[in-house]
Amino acid sequence: MTTKTAHASPLRGSLPPAGGRATLGRPGGGAWIYLASQSPRRRDLLQQWGVRPELLLPDDDEDVESLEAVRGSEAPAVYVRRVTALKLEAAMARWARRGLPAAPVLCADTTVALGRRILGKPADAAEARAMLAALSGRTHRVLTALGVGLGRRRWTALSVSTVTFAPLSAAQIRRYVEGGEPMGKAGAYAIQGQAGLWVSRITGSHTGIVGLPAHETAALLRAAGLALY
Repeated sequence: MTTKTAHASPLRGSLPPAGGRATLGRPGGGAWIYLASQSPRRRDLLQQWGVRPELLLPDDDEDVESLEAVRGSEAPAVYVRRVTALKLEAAMARWARRGLPAAPVLCADTTVALGRRILGKPADAAEARAMLAALSGRTHRVLTALGVGLGRRRWTALSVSTVTFAPLSAAQIRRYVEGGEPMGKAGAYAIQGQAGLWVSRITGSHTGIVGLPAHETAALLRAAGLALY
């Protein structure tokens, strides 16, 4: 498997306030952030990097899934940035409503794109099989947009990677879908799972494909005033 440097957009946001840096990512340290995501993969990655995430999950009356609806023929990069921005603002409102202590809030959204076609989370097994059949033997993009909020300040970034699948048989696809792994995953697969056996080549960020690009995440947290390795 070949890996190249990830393509990422420039950070967009404001500089942290003077003297506002905090120690983060040191073994045994007590620093932390809010993670507005239910993804166990993002949580695990942050913990691997020495960052303690406190989950900032939606209230029962919040319809976060509706934020992921595609608008017309919008381009994948536009789509994933927009969804992440909406999720971040919802998370910041949630933080303020609950009267929680101040700390950076991290949001992310990942989508798979085959050309301009956006492949989100499959609604059912049939759609998962159709997505995987479309990806079979082809190269697609995985886009993960990030957003960090702290008070009124916002920082964003975008990681774009490419993944090439080997040709897949109908039997392989059927067995994979029956195992349940595609459900809840953009593009109907998880590279860190059994689908990783089908990947012949990637360019970009492996952690970005998983759902939280390491380099871009560190850059946003540093911009928000946090000290990392």
